[in-house]
Amino acid sequence: MTETISMDVDIECFPCFLRQVVIALKHVEIEREHKIEIIKQTLEDINNTDIHLTPAHTTTLIHRRVRTLIGDDPFKEVKKRYNDVALSLYDDLKELVTRSADPLMSATRLAVAGNSIDFGIYTEVDIHGEIKRALDDNFSIDHFSAFREQILSNRQILYLLDNAGEIVFDRILIETLISMNREITAIVKGSPVINDATMDDAMETGLTEICTVKDNGSDAIGTILQWASDEFKELFASAPFVISKGQGNFETLISENKNISFLFQAKCEVVARRIGVPRGGMIILDNGMDENGVFKGYQA
Repeated sequence: MTETISMDVDIECFPCFLRQVVIALKHVEIEREHKIEIIKQTLEDINNTDIHLTPAHTTTLIHRRVRTLIGDDPFKEVKKRYNDVALSLYDDLKELVTRSADPLMSATRLAVAGNSIDFGIYTEVDIHGEIKRALDDNFSIDHFSAFREQILSNRQILYLLDNAGEIVFDRILIETLISMNREITAIVKGSPVINDATMDDAMETGLTEICTVKDNGSDAIGTILQWASDEFKELFASAPFVISKGQGNFETLISENKNISFLFQAKCEVVARRIGVPRGGMIILDNGMDENGVFKGYQA
């Protein structure tokens, strides 16, 4: 049965907004009084929350203010650290996929494992544990067969990246797609926000050497189309199939009438509840067209 899903702001989002500020401030060495003043100033953005929009709209404004008040990107060092950690795993993970009986499935599961590297929500990540869980456990929503069909039916794929560190796991899936003769355009953020991947991360992790990488001209969490560049809007509109990584992209794109497969972990209680999965549930969700070419919308 087709359902509609609302990704507007819930009451539980408000303490999370503030918690994200605290997490960001833990990554910078500034005076305690300065940190408290930053927290107080971000309360203005929280107070002005438009509850009819997605939580990503408010968190984008909050993190924009935090970066401005700090005068730097608070996640710069942690992004570099997790890129390095993920790159140290690359050879073993690549071999695992190559030797797998189903390389596409293994690479997709690893890409979802990588989605745990999210410092808007977590402060530390057990990458090895997440890899084991993704390879061994059942997915809470598993539309892998539809995902494979979309890949086989569409030679050109727009791949929306999410986080630094995670981008190495995405590289393995993208390399698998390229081995299937797919043409990939990967999308990073136009400028820093939390630990989301930018062009610097794509270059640092070697992604620019294997596929076309473009930025979306935005510092928004997720993909807020009205805040993106005209070039990205055209790419998105013309893409026959989109692979969307991460919860933020799910929040901001689930209502789009577009052929999209969402790969992410439901790291937030609100999102998990609204799609009917346990918190932390791993998800491959096809949001594309039915056999008659009609947009399905969210389908549990």
